[in-house]
Amino acid sequence: MVDYQKRDKNDIFNIPVLGFLFKNQIFITGLRVAILALFIYAIVFGIIYPTKEENIFTTAIFWSLFWPLFVVVTLSTFGRVFCGICPHGFMGKYITKFGLKKKMPKALANPFIGVFLLVIGFWLVYYIYPEAYKTPLASSIFFIVLTAVSVVFFYIYKDMSYCKSICPIGTMMRGFGKISFTTLGTYEETCKSCSTFECADACSYNLKPFTFDNRSNMTDCTLCMDCSDACEAVSFKLVKPSQSLFKKFQTHKSEVWAYILITAAIVITMSFHHALGRVAIADEYFWSKFGMFLQEKIGIAGLDYIGISALFSAMIITISLVYSGMYVASRVLKEDFKKVFYTLGYAFAPLFIIGGLSHTYEFFFVHHYSDIANGFMQGFGMSGEVQALASKKDGWLGIFSFINYIAVIWALVIMAKRINFFKASKLAKTVAFTFASSLIIFFLFLNVYKVYAFKTYGSKKSGHQHCSAEQKHSLTKK
Repeated sequence: MVDYQKRDKNDIFNIPVLGFLFKNQIFITGLRVAILALFIYAIVFGIIYPTKEENIFTTAIFWSLFWPLFVVVTLSTFGRVFCGICPHGFMGKYITKFGLKKKMPKALANPFIGVFLLVIGFWLVYYIYPEAYKTPLASSIFFIVLTAVSVVFFYIYKDMSYCKSICPIGTMMRGFGKISFTTLGTYEETCKSCSTFECADACSYNLKPFTFDNRSNMTDCTLCMDCSDACEAVSFKLVKPSQSLFKKFQTHKSEVWAYILITAAIVITMSFHHALGRVAIADEYFWSKFGMFLQEKIGIAGLDYIGISALFSAMIITISLVYSGMYVASRVLKEDFKKVFYTLGYAFAPLFIIGGLSHTYEFFFVHHYSDIANGFMQGFGMSGEVQALASKKDGWLGIFSFINYIAVIWALVIMAKRINFFKASKLAKTVAFTFASSLIIFFLFLNVYKVYAFKTYGSKKSGHQHCSAEQKHSLTKK
């Protein structure tokens, strides 16, 4: 065990305030206990007060504070710090100590499970039936089920296997955390004389922090910082953003597919359904027309057919662009398709996590700030009401749209760096780069088009999203 370590200037543990926030175990444990208490209280509050009219606290905690505000902002900066304070992970470390400690079967030890649970179990349900998770009761039930599943897995299987493979948020964070400007590792010179490996023994996930630097990959590290408490040789450094993506490392198929599917389900679908849904000609877009067609043919009340159509349209377009672009790139580079696909696919990471900041910051001023403040006041019996910091009509909010262009530049830089991993002529790499970047180019086009559409056609008179297919159909019949 190392009791003292001279730290580099870029080591966060050596920076006042930040070092305290990320290394002091008393503070971290206190924060985890507070978040767990808030988590449980929000669930109970949602059961006692199940409707939106009497409870904004529960939905504000889950859908404004935790997601997307804290998760999106921290993932793009410090990395997976949310996993380090997650209520499920906090409980899991204690549950697994007296559990059965079985090895998770290969069929379950598959990160794709988490990816598909997130896309299908949440976003598909959300677009089909928008009210599914919007009520306090529904939110509470959702997290009760998720908590029950996590407890069972923590009790049966060892090494926090639930976090590695089953948790929808954990699987997403594993991939998107690579965008951050931090990295956890150890001081190599100090570790050379180590024979006790306290950092590895302290890790509930059965990871080896002293190998992170050599592999340029933190794998399943959740930044819980238990290893830093066990040994002073552990470092948590500020580095160039996305530094690990500029190097070769063992690729993970689930991470690349998380980038693709989440970009389609969140970024592209919301651009179709929410952003362009407020344009005056919203009902003329093909996903709107197809949604109304589905309503006429199926006609189940309560479903958002335009949302369904927008989601599937976004999925088809996104996957088609990626596959076709990567196929041409692999032919030009004369390399195996899968190798090209999973090597270059990491360039798509910024499209959601950086591009998502545009939506996150805008909604903080329009909704999240007031929802969180009013929710806390209601939840803890305080009087008063806080107004939103801005409205959608405020032109200055447009400044956040520039973040989308930063995401494009960032993605193209990563693509350019990673395409150099292949041996080919400059011409071949240029052509391959262009086709492999098809999704990035489409993302850029979509953002440019949104600006053009609002300037050319204007917003809907109501100022809100276009009516649902069900409403449109009923109006037509009248």
